[in-house]
Amino acid sequence: MKKLVVLSAACGVGKSTIKEMLNKNNMLDNYSCIDTDEVGINWWDYSGAENESRFSDDCLTEAVRMSDNKNLFFVTCMNPYDFYGAVTIPQNITSTFFIGMSCSDEEITRRLKARPEERICGSDTFIAGQIQYNNWFRKNAGKFQFHIDNTDRTVQETAAEIAAFVKSIG
Repeated sequence: MKKLVVLSAACGVGKSTIKEMLNKNNMLDNYSCIDTDEVGINWWDYSGAENESRFSDDCLTEAVRMSDNKNLFFVTCMNPYDFYGAVTIPQNITSTFFIGMSCSDEEITRRLKARPEERICGSDTFIAGQIQYNNWFRKNAGKFQFHIDNTDRTVQETAAEIAAFVKSIG
């Protein structure tokens, strides 16, 4: 039986960077830290198809499989409402915790504009959508088991605070 901890935020907030820091420094040794981008499932294979709603299910199922016998620290853009309402949680997950993360609108804009062009996330339209989503996380911060604004924190500080929360739940 496994615990599932979901780190969720808008694009550009730093989810993957935090996951990399957690892995690099082995900060969560009894968890596999896996990003949606790592599971080998391409959103565009689902987009607009009959099985579009299966994308999140398939990503989570594959991440659980990849985590083997460890608990799962799963990095995704999905918010809890969508997760609980739309995703089938694998049977071997016994408890789920959500960490919401946000940063300033200016920081999201800076980070997304700095990404390589092939990532297709530097347009004003895309950034505006991510800022709107980020504001949802800030507005609902108190509804997460843990929320962190990393605007004025280093990657190391943010990762340490998240690791401390995860360790506090076991």
